[in-house]
Amino acid sequence: LNRRPTSSRSISPLYMKANPPPYPVRITVMGGGNFGLALASVVAKKGIPTTLLVRSDDVASEINETHRHPRYMSDIKLPRTVRATTDKKAALADATYIIHAVPVQYTRDFLATVKDFIPANVPILAASKGIETSSLGFMTDILKECLGEDRSYAFLSGPSFAREICEGVATAVVIASEDLMLADDLADLMAGEDFAVFTSRDVIGVEVGGAVKNVIAIAAGVCEGLGLGTN
Repeated sequence: LNRRPTSSRSISPLYMKANPPPYPVRITVMGGGNFGLALASVVAKKGIPTTLLVRSDDVASEINETHRHPRYMSDIKLPRTVRATTDKKAALADATYIIHAVPVQYTRDFLATVKDFIPANVPILAASKGIETSSLGFMTDILKECLGEDRSYAFLSGPSFAREICEGVATAVVIASEDLMLADDLADLMAGEDFAVFTSRDVIGVEVGGAVKNVIAIAAGVCEGLGLGTN
């Protein structure tokens, strides 16, 4: 695990200094659920033009007009730099980076509908956690099978709740990638006063941790409830 540069500022205990990229950046977030909204909010708050690819024209219109999602965290106001659309081609054509926030079990079918619109060599950051039940594959397996191996992929995980991210509660995550330069670039884009980003090359370790953390937590709670002790 690599530590990112930190600042001595006292605004937040998690404040991490991020270097702005030397080129124009546009982010597309695929998936308009809670976590997609949260990550769109993270990057948009830094002034980065962010497109949210959603399924419903009504949802897109509501987000663009009121800056709120009509169903998910509807009390949370999104930054004005977030724009929503159902147009796959328009959303993906000029993306510098793409964030994938579609649930794992629906990822394969979803990618089949968008793969022809994703430009070659555009890196993908997967924020979906879990193991595909039909193949027992992780997101790294699904993405490479669906989109090919000739692009860079990164994977975000960590103890992060969508609502708390949107509300600015201190959050720390890790981005893992075989391409550590990509992980560093994404960390610089996303890190801020309340959102710390660490980097790692351990893709499988990060994916396994994201997939099993809730299972382990439930089992630990059961053991505690049954009075089985620390062992």
